[in-house]
Parts: sequence; structure tokens; C-alpha cells
Amino acid sequence: MLSPRQRILSFLRTYGIILLGSAILSFGLYNIHEQTQVTEGGVLGMALFLNHWLGLSPAIASPVMDIACYVLAWRFLGGAFAEYAVVASLAFAGFHGLWEQFPPILPDLSAYPLAAALAGGLFVGVGVGLVVRIGGACGGDDALALTISHLTKWPIARCYLITDLTVLALSLSYIPFTRILYSLVTVTLSSFLIGRIQIMGRRAEDTPEAQPAQ
Repeated sequence: MLSPRQRILSFLRTYGIILLGSAILSFGLYNIHEQTQVTEGGVLGMALFLNHWLGLSPAIASPVMDIACYVLAWRFLGGAFAEYAVVASLAFAGFHGLWEQFPPILPDLSAYPLAAALAGGLFVGVGVGLVVRIGGACGGDDALALTISHLTKWPIARCYLITDLTVLALSLSYIPFTRILYSLVTVTLSSFLIGRIQIMGRRAEDTPEAQPAQ
């Protein structure tokens, strides 16, 4: 049983990490991804795929897929996930709106696509990794990866990579290979970092792949 002081400290630590992760992720997306057109896999990439081939607006496809992923994760991961995910999503939106009030802070890396891909993967990996470590999600991609990891007991990095590679493979039907190649660098780096941050400092039996099925 935790004392009141310990509960307060635990609360501040948990939500502090969620806020920090959301801030890092939104900062990277605004300053790197949006400025250099670095593409991603996951829900965003799938929404663009459906828009290209079916004419379905991302404004419809993206929230529908996000909601479906959240509902699936809530079904298997429970109420704590839902609470953390809502806080992370709201924090992401709030921080992104804050960054939009200012011009991009980082240099424009459009002329250096490999550097943009590496920097973008770094921000996504660290930002999402912190939120996932707590058990939350900033978007449908994270919720889906957490659900797959929970059901299969695979490392979270593998789950992110599988979903992202699937979408990138489909995107080859209309996006040039060279552009997909840079996206592959981004998702590979971000998946690795998310996996490392999630298990950093934890015992082997505490990692998702080592936990017994519920």
C-alpha cells in the first residue's frame, strides 16, 4: 500500500512522462516531418493510401482508423490504457498547437532527406517510447502496436515495424521507391528506440513479451 506522498509522486511521474513524450513527438512532427515531407507508416500512411486509390478523404479515414485501434486496445488493455491514451492525445494536440504559433525552430532538412529521416525517427522514437513506457498511446498506431504486443507477446519494436512495413509496402504502389526508402529509415529507427525505451531499466520478467497471457 502506497502512502499518500508516494501516490502523489507516482501520479506526477506518470503524467509528467506522458506530457514530456507528447511534447517531444509533436515538436519533431512539426519541425521535421511536416517541413521535409518525411512520410510515416501506420494510420497516416494507410489514410494516404486509401485516399490515393479510393478517393477516401484522410479527414474521414484517419479518425475512423484511430478510433477502431483505440477501441481494440481498450478491449484488451483495459481502462488504465484508455485514461493514459486520452491524456497523451490531448497533450499531443495541445503541444502541436503551441508549436504552430511559432515558425519552425530547427533548420530545414529538405535538401538532406537522410538526415531528415534519421532526425524524424529520433523524435518519434523517443517521444512515443516515453508514452508507451507508461502504457499510453498518442495515436492509433501506438494503440494497435500495444494490442499486438499484448496478444502475441512480441517485443513492441517488432509490432511497430510489422505494421509500418505493411503500410509502406502498400504505398509502393504509388510512391517512388526512393521516398519509401527514407521512410523505411525513419520507421526502423523509431521502432527500435520505442522498444528500447519501453524496457529500459526493467527486469526481463516485466517486459511485455515475458508476461504471461491474461
